[in-house]
Amino acid sequence: MALPLPPGLTHAEVAFLAEMELVTVVPRQRLESIDLLAGKTPPLRPPHRADLPLWLALLLKKQRRANIVPPPWLHPSSLSALIHRETKEHPTAFSDPPPPPARADPSRPGIAHRQDAYNNSTDTPLSAPFRPSCTADAPAGYLPYHWQEVAEALLAHAGDDVAAAAASSSSSSSSSSAVGEVRGLLRDLVEVRAAKMRSSTAALEGFGGGLMSLRGVGALELAESRAFVLAVVDGVRKIGASVEAARREEEEEAREEEDEGPAGRGESDEEMGI
Repeated sequence: MALPLPPGLTHAEVAFLAEMELVTVVPRQRLESIDLLAGKTPPLRPPHRADLPLWLALLLKKQRRANIVPPPWLHPSSLSALIHRETKEHPTAFSDPPPPPARADPSRPGIAHRQDAYNNSTDTPLSAPFRPSCTADAPAGYLPYHWQEVAEALLAHAGDDVAAAAASSSSSSSSSSAVGEVRGLLRDLVEVRAAKMRSSTAALEGFGGGLMSLRGVGALELAESRAFVLAVVDGVRKIGASVEAARREEEEEAREEEDEGPAGRGESDEEMGI
């Protein structure tokens, strides 16, 4: 008999879904378009950049047929700014998600082609996790929905590309120190946001129906915190139910005393002969 599965998604399942995020690659070889479920991929022509799904970009990276361009938010300067924002500017709230993608600029046909390759139309409204927020054109200073999973995949399989981009955008003299800086900043950011997720459940302590904002929370953060948040909500519900039951018992007892009061006083007056 199979054991019941826990609610929500596991770490591996969330990482699998994150492989559909678009990332920017610099091809080393020519490659024609490939028909995928999401549409045709753009043809690869070195050294022109192109946006591909993360799983395909990692496959080409392993085959040494392309290099991956890390998104701007993965640079050390952007991660440092995000940590400062999370700890100093917004200590009780998460950073805002990235803004929706701008419409394709007709004067930049390359960007218009990369957007139309998967969106079919730039007029189609997109929402997380289907925004191209992990490409080289993504805005810096915003964490996308799958930021943690994409960062882990790039550091594991394209660490040299991350190191090269980090070394060029920071004062690090070597690629090893640059990628170490990125790993350290990511670890600090994960710890800060995890602590904020745990402390944000304080809004649920009020039995009057406190609200807990999850705006800007990533997919992996939701999956890892799901059991904790559900346990807190269930505990608050039980405590609230016990408090409500005690209040109702007190009201019933008070109502019974009020109903029995006049009759009790009448019997005592008759016994005294008044």
